[in-house]
Amino acid sequence: MAPNLTFAPEGVLHPGAVQAEDVSPVAKSIAVSGTDILTVRNLSKIFGPKPERAAELVKQGLGRNEIFEQTGNMVAVNDVSLSVKAGEIFVVMGLSGSGKSTLVRLLNRLIEPTSGQVVLEGRDIAPMSTTELREVRRKKMAMVFQSFALLPNRTVLDNIAYGLEVAGLKKAERYDIARSALTRVGLGSYEKLLPSELSGGMQQRVGLARALAVNPSVLLMDEAFSALDPLIRFEMQNELLRLQKEEQRTIVFISHDIEEAIKIGGRIGIMKDGCLIQVGTPAELIQSPADSYVRDFFRNVDVSRFLKASSLMTRVDRGLISCDIGTSAERYLNQLIDSGVECGYVCDDSGRYQGCVTPASLHKAGTHPVRDALLHDVNAVSLDADLHELAAIALSQEHDVPVTDTTGQLAGVVSCRTILKQVMERRAA
Repeated sequence: MAPNLTFAPEGVLHPGAVQAEDVSPVAKSIAVSGTDILTVRNLSKIFGPKPERAAELVKQGLGRNEIFEQTGNMVAVNDVSLSVKAGEIFVVMGLSGSGKSTLVRLLNRLIEPTSGQVVLEGRDIAPMSTTELREVRRKKMAMVFQSFALLPNRTVLDNIAYGLEVAGLKKAERYDIARSALTRVGLGSYEKLLPSELSGGMQQRVGLARALAVNPSVLLMDEAFSALDPLIRFEMQNELLRLQKEEQRTIVFISHDIEEAIKIGGRIGIMKDGCLIQVGTPAELIQSPADSYVRDFFRNVDVSRFLKASSLMTRVDRGLISCDIGTSAERYLNQLIDSGVECGYVCDDSGRYQGCVTPASLHKAGTHPVRDALLHDVNAVSLDADLHELAAIALSQEHDVPVTDTTGQLAGVVSCRTILKQVMERRAA
């Protein structure tokens, strides 16, 4: 995974603060959950009569089209390895024919792999019996399809309860669970209607509720919103993020829309010709694309709103003043001069950011308290401040931009040089 491209700022990170990689509610849940729940190792799928011959040609470096011409086999997924962390939305995206939908169906063995492993919560699903695999699909790995796949002759409530019915739950219990799931997707008053009486967005909410009802370890969503009208699609994306913030589900989401991917994805895997080209956070992919194929996905997208202070800020180890702002300013003048920086960042003993000072402002304050030396024209931003906000602040002040977390602690500093570089790159693109 490519590293973020950042430049050292003028300030410092308080020793007790933690630098955040992502800022969305989804990304925060990743940091809490952390462990890998789903691991894919060297997974391949070759369709056709001679997969062994095609596999040999893959090893020889032949391309997908050449292999098809020589063998009649299609290499749909080629040696894919990745891991999905508990509590994250992992988006797999690519153009039509890239292998993303085949990949998601390999994860729950709706399609049998040619080779490789899919390990869910420590168990490889490849050697599982039909009975074991059925249990995995019922309880561990639910799926939401692009087509709503609702039973037309059953009510909304019965559709949601269907998987629980198959699992053998008693009627009262499965209806209680189904009603709870229906309420979570905002359709609590629609339980008696038939699918034909609902809009497309509502039907997709029912499909999502049906998957949530079984409380799966991993939720697979195969282009679940792509058939919806743009406005409804936008609403469903927000609904998914709301649910994710509340419940911290583990979701593998398939998409061909880069804006959708960078909106909802904690991390994104980009596929081409059956291969996984790059995996990273939206900021990593935007700042350090692996090749022109990845870079071209962002060519017509205003990515400024997706570049956040959390991914642009930098930790350094000089210029921190940790003190009570009632202390005499002159006490810290030499400390800041000796650190060799033009600007220092004042935090209290708990790491909460108090403000910015310079040698000149400390000297002017003299024996007066540090609070009198704080610069009033230096604005701090939150972790989720985007490039537009950062650029506006950088234009209005001389010094780099402090970043604070939700508790007010100093999380890092974004240098004006970094902001300018990102703005120029976006303009050049």
